[in-house]
Amino acid sequence: MTNKIMRSISFYQTDIGKIGIVDSNNSITNVYFHGESFPEDAILNETELLKEANRQLKSYLAGKQKVFNLHLAPVGTGFMLRVWEALSSIPYGENRSYEEIAQKVGNKKASRAVGLAASRNPIPIFIPCHRVIGKNGKLTGYRSGLHIKEHLLKLEKQNARH
Repeated sequence: MTNKIMRSISFYQTDIGKIGIVDSNNSITNVYFHGESFPEDAILNETELLKEANRQLKSYLAGKQKVFNLHLAPVGTGFMLRVWEALSSIPYGENRSYEEIAQKVGNKKASRAVGLAASRNPIPIFIPCHRVIGKNGKLTGYRSGLHIKEHLLKLEKQNARH
């Protein structure tokens, strides 16, 4: 008999559009932006964890919350998990280059691989891949569009000192 993992999803209207958040086994596993496809086996069900994730997300988007206090369980390769952990250590309101993250995960030549891992981050915002920028300070790709990345960076810069 197989243990079927139950995934619950709930959608929330935010300042940056409609966002779907997935709870699987009492952990946040995915965030979906408007227009992205989400798992067909996810059940529309607002769990207590999803309510809390939404509350924290809205507080963050209002510039009040700087650190999330949620159990996150992203799924990826060992390298991806190390990159996502490094992304999670970037302080609110600060940026790092792909090269700096590559050094942090132990391979300073892995900037492109870090970029790929960041682009596959299943829990954007909560795992702040938006805080990674090009070495020259330029904004580079973001799953939901550069305008969202720019919005999140401006929000954090404005509220970092408060």
